[in-house]
Amino acid sequence: MEFRAQEYVYEFPRPVLVMGILNVTPDSFTDGGQFVQPDAAVAQALKMAEQGADIIDIGGESSRPDAVPVSEAEELRRVLPVIEQLRERLTIPLSIDTQKSQVAKQALKAGASIINDIAANRLTDEMWRLAAETGAGYIAMHMQGTPQTMQINPTYADVVREIEDFFDDRMGRITAVGVREEQVVLDVGIGFGKTVDHNLTLLALLSRYKKYGRPLLLGTSRKSFISRVLGVGLPDRLPGSLACACWAVAAGVNILRVHDVSETVNAVRMTEAIMAHQQA
Repeated sequence: MEFRAQEYVYEFPRPVLVMGILNVTPDSFTDGGQFVQPDAAVAQALKMAEQGADIIDIGGESSRPDAVPVSEAEELRRVLPVIEQLRERLTIPLSIDTQKSQVAKQALKAGASIINDIAANRLTDEMWRLAAETGAGYIAMHMQGTPQTMQINPTYADVVREIEDFFDDRMGRITAVGVREEQVVLDVGIGFGKTVDHNLTLLALLSRYKKYGRPLLLGTSRKSFISRVLGVGLPDRLPGSLACACWAVAAGVNILRVHDVSETVNAVRMTEAIMAHQQA
């Protein structure tokens, strides 16, 4: 299995890729405001790269529940200076976390190589055509509704099967406009229009999605369902995040999107070492 994002090519099986989260926003759910200034954001990205991040995912609009949308101009103002500086200082790929095709377009011109699209439930194909034209990697995430509506009574008859149906449909639509399969990564969208039970069911059955022959990305880092399961506050979600990461590695996930890079890298590499002896 191969993942291509412009000049970057990854052949799987290989060690799990760790994607470091860089929110250049004032209102993200755990680190909003810490990295709004470009210098602070660049320093954080360099730190995550030193800690072992394989990809840096840069977002200029919060996607937490009830987040207030920002304009295209504001999102570009937040992300472009950071991407431009990091492209000169890092050799690992940069990902743009955006729902807006014009933001993605300008981010790719500035040096990003991957589009992380939480709105892959879109009906228009402009973002997909951009991926086709540029050869950028494309992460298709499942979300029920929008960030403003997704946690208002999310309901499924069968959450695992319905996300399978979603991936079936999106793989067909995405490739129909010229995106190659090897550009696509799939993300079940933990916390995006799901209850705690939905999230736990998806985690338990992650291996079901390996049938697509595409890399799987998982983002559970510091999410609120961890607090609800463990009865802990936001500052104490790291152990639950690491448990999810290790479980995901064993289930066959290929990319982990995380806030805590050093801790996740160590936990994941230990998990992989154990698994290597299991297979020996």
